[in-house]
Order: sequence, then C-alpha cells, then structure tokens
Amino acid sequence: MKRWPESIAAGAIAAAIAAAVAFAQPSSPTSTPSAPSPADRVGALPSGGEGAVFAISGVRVFDGDRVLPAANVIVRDGRIEAVGADIVLPEGIDVVDGAGRTLLPGFIDAHTHSWGEAQRDALRFGVTTELDMFGDWNRIPGLRAQRESLGETGQADLWTAGATVTTEGGHGTQFGVAVPTLAADGDAAAFVAARVAEGSDYIKLIVEDFSTHSDTQRLPTITPAQVADAIAAAQAHGRLGVVHAASQADALHAVDSGADGLVHVFHDVAASPGFVAAAKAAGSFVVPTLSVIAGFSGNGSGAALASDARLAPWAGLDQRAALESAFPGPPRPQALDNALRSVAALNAAGVDILAGTDAGNPGTAHGISMHGELALLVRAGLSPVEALAAATALPARRFGLGDRGRIAPGMRADLLLVDGDPTTDIQATRASVGVWKNGYAVARPRVEATAAATAPVIAGGALVADFEDGGTGVRFGHGWQVTTDAMAAGKSVATQEWVADGAGGSRGALRVSGEIRPGFAYPWAGTMFHPGAQPMQPVDASMRSELVFQARGDGRSYQAMLFSGPTMQGMPATQSFTAGAAWREVRIPLAAFTGADLATLRAIAITAGQPAGAFELRIDDVELR
Repeated sequence: MKRWPESIAAGAIAAAIAAAVAFAQPSSPTSTPSAPSPADRVGALPSGGEGAVFAISGVRVFDGDRVLPAANVIVRDGRIEAVGADIVLPEGIDVVDGAGRTLLPGFIDAHTHSWGEAQRDALRFGVTTELDMFGDWNRIPGLRAQRESLGETGQADLWTAGATVTTEGGHGTQFGVAVPTLAADGDAAAFVAARVAEGSDYIKLIVEDFSTHSDTQRLPTITPAQVADAIAAAQAHGRLGVVHAASQADALHAVDSGADGLVHVFHDVAASPGFVAAAKAAGSFVVPTLSVIAGFSGNGSGAALASDARLAPWAGLDQRAALESAFPGPPRPQALDNALRSVAALNAAGVDILAGTDAGNPGTAHGISMHGELALLVRAGLSPVEALAAATALPARRFGLGDRGRIAPGMRADLLLVDGDPTTDIQATRASVGVWKNGYAVARPRVEATAAATAPVIAGGALVADFEDGGTGVRFGHGWQVTTDAMAAGKSVATQEWVADGAGGSRGALRVSGEIRPGFAYPWAGTMFHPGAQPMQPVDASMRSELVFQARGDGRSYQAMLFSGPTMQGMPATQSFTAGAAWREVRIPLAAFTGADLATLRAIAITAGQPAGAFELRIDDVELR
C-alpha cells in the first residue's frame, strides 16, 4: 500500500474538518420541492394504511427469496394479506396494474450512519429500513417506537448500534461527539453490558489501527482479547457482535472469535482461501460496503448515480453534493479490485453477503446509494436475484427483523414497485413507480436541482490580504479565523497574529502558530479564510483560477483546503505545500483542487497536521487570481 504522509494524511485532516463543520451546523433543507407531476402525486397510488385495503395485480414479485413471474398481492391494514397467482381480488378495492413491473420488499441498508434527513432521504428511494453502525443512543426509544408502529411516516425505520466498542483516541472518536471508550486494560464485557443497557440493537466493534492506510500513522484500537470478549458478551446478551475490521488479519481474528458479521470487507488484499473457509465455517455474514470503497478508489460511481435520469429527480441538494464529493488524496483503484474479488470468493463459498452502503461518507448518499451498491454486488459476481436478497430477506434474517424483508402474508407492507425486471437487469431498481411504508404510499415530489440560491459573485480584486495595515484584515470576505481539532474534541491549539517583516521586506504578515497534540485521530490546527460576508457563506469564484500566497515556516508540510458545494456537508478539496525558512511563493491552480465547486466557494483553510509538535507558519500577499 502506498505511503500516506501527505496525500491521505491531508485527506484525513480534511475529513475531520468536514465532519466537525457538519456536526456544528444545523441541518440544511434537503431541497425545495417543485410542484408534483401527476406521476409524483400520492393520489396516483392507493395510500393504504390502517383500515384500508388495496391490491397490485399481475405483477412480477421478488418476495425476498424467489421470483413469482405473475402474482396478485393484497395489502390490508398495513400488512401483506395474500400473495399468489391464483389470489382472487376483492371487489371494490383500489388496484394497481403491475403488468411489466416488479414488486420488491422495501430495501434494508445494512450499514449506514444516519443523522439529519437521512431517514427521509432513504425512504424516497425505496430504502424502508436502515441499520445504523454508530449513532446517538439517546434517541433509541423514539426509533424503537417508530419501527414498532404501523402508522404513516415519511422516514425509513432505523436500528442502531449506538455507541461502538472503540478505545480512547481510536476510530469513531474524531467527530466532535463525546463517546464512551474502552480503556486498553478495560473490561470488554462490562463495556458491552453498558451499551446493552443504553438500548443498542447490536454491538459494533471497531478494529482499526490505520495500518492498511498508512505506513507511518497508527491509531490505538481494541486488543484481540477485547475483541473476543466483546463478541462473547454481545451474544450472551442476545445481541449480534459485528466488527469493523480493515485488514484481512483482523477480519480473520474476528470470525475466529465468533463474530456474527463483518460490516466492511477488508481491502488490503483479496480474500485468501483460508479466510473464506474460516468465514464460512463461522457462519459469519459480510456487509462489503462497496459504495464507500468505490468512493476512495475514485471510480466516479457516486457522481454517476447523481446524474442518472431515473434517480436524479428525487435527489436532494445534500444528496447530490455527497454523491459528487470525493475522498481527498490519490485514487486507490486496487482497493476496489481487492474488495470485488473478495466478495466474489465469499459469495461463491456460500457466505451471506448483505447490502450496505456506509452512507454518510463521501461519494455516498442515503437511499440512492443502495441502487449503486446493488450494481456493484452484481459486478462482484452476485446474480441480480442474489443482490436483491442481499438488500431484503438476508439482512432481515441475519439481524432478526422478523416483520420485513419479505413479501409474504403477515409481513408489513414496506414495498418498492419498479418498471422492468431487476431480477435480470439490476439497474431496473432505479425506475421506481412507487414506494409504500407500512402500507401508506410515500409522497415523492420531484426536487429541483437549482433550488439553492445563486451564490453572490466574489468581490472584485485578486488581493485577499497583504497585512500592510498593521493587522489581520482582509480586502473582502469575513476574514481569518483560527481552526483546530478542538471543534471535534481534539487537543491541538493555534493562535494567529499580525507580525512585522513580511515577504520581500514588506511591513507585515500573518503568523499562525501552535501545537499539534496527540489524543485525536486526525489532528489539525491553522487558519481559515471565509470569502463571503458570513462564515461558510458561499460565493461564486468561478472566474478565479489560482490561489497564490507567500509562505515561510518551519519546514513542515501544510495543507491548503477549499470548502465548497451547495451545502456545508461536502468534503474539502486539498493540496499540500512545504513552508521552509525562506519566503517563497506558493501557486496552486484552483483546478488542482479536485472536486471543488468554485461557483459555491465557502472557505479556504491553511493547516498543519501530523506529526505532533509545535508549528509556526507565516503567510503574506494572499491572492485569488
């Protein structure tokens, strides 16, 4: 695996900043609905629900396990009453013509990180249930009440791991949310018992030291003994023990320790025959999350979903921005190749493969990414029917969701109706005719891609700041603001101040100094310039082509990051530079910031990151030419 000192390390810092910004900001509206077309109106489909009955006639049914070429399906009181080719439809009920269409169980996304509008976004695309793999345990009672109800709702149901089993400073602690952690010598069984008391539906363990991503950076992680103890404790409490393991070695230890499932497929290597045999023998399932691996492989599959005419009309602005965003750093196509080969081998051996997207990460979006995940599973060698089972009956079975994932009498009527035949062409899932949740038709008004207000044009003049006025003022925009990982519960510190002796003998410069401190997975500290009137307010900088500034420092590598996009949830684009003892001009073409949308430029950050220790950087004559 390639070293990670600049490109991926910069990406890790950028990811942490983006996550912290997202947590710090209120959720923005998904988008503004347009007037629904006749095909969008709820009235075009029977709404069902309590006391109501309707039917879908002559429809191809994938019931979660098998295909019925033509069947009638009756829904009454929010549940499936009958399914079969010879079912007689009661007189006087609403009937949907299913000719040329396929009825599917509502999809179950077996790996998400769900906050904000995630559950609403998911439901619009036929994902009626999500399995959250790290979330706020305080909302579990409300989530449980919703999923036990057969009432009308605009949200997918959600199960959650709540807090994960991770260690202090380990993966999962970097997002600015205080989470419980297991000490290096801590009692894993007691830690799991506390999660069960909080209401966790299953127990997720994180075994991630970053060795598969970096030759130099390491994160603390739970010990092998704690992995085994936590899995045993989860199962003793009647919970599944599922594991995030990034390497084949850690994944093998997890399945050997009795893990019920792996919630990622590792990508450091393709699965060996020994691993495949161990997973099969253990009865462990695997949620490959190919969508997120495709994201950092740089294959553009997320952006392709955003532009698919069968999906785009229902994708909100946040979803589009997320799909079109990318992990910083060079693409890693070998990661996706390894993952696809592993899934092919595991599926061929009979290991259960469950569809999960890891939505919440760059290149993914809730709901819509499930359609991309299904296509990736088929690319990995699953048949379309196997891929559909991976998104319906299999996750329901493996996670004990007894009333969903199947189209059978007594099951709740969580349904997706599509044109065409996804049992032979998996992309037919994208041609949705309608979605029902608890037997109620889901309102799916089209959303306007242009719903965001046009950003004002950036102020005239290339010069941002030359620090000749004896202060840290700017020629336009909101100004400079210190940014550190403290916003995400880190310990790094920074200050900024005007100092004399600028570049080329000029009067002054901006001095940014501080200390990168351990205790946070992706530490950073530096300064951020906001070109709009308010912090993170977008401006249209599409007429600008280059970021230019003078830099002088301590020999460290620093990062310049551009935040942009229609929402504040997007990943920044990153470029690295080195600041030595002598002043030098840094020139970065804006086109080099891959994925940046200059029509919605929100901020430019200049930061230090790893290694830990003191830093000092001076910048002068900052321009956006």
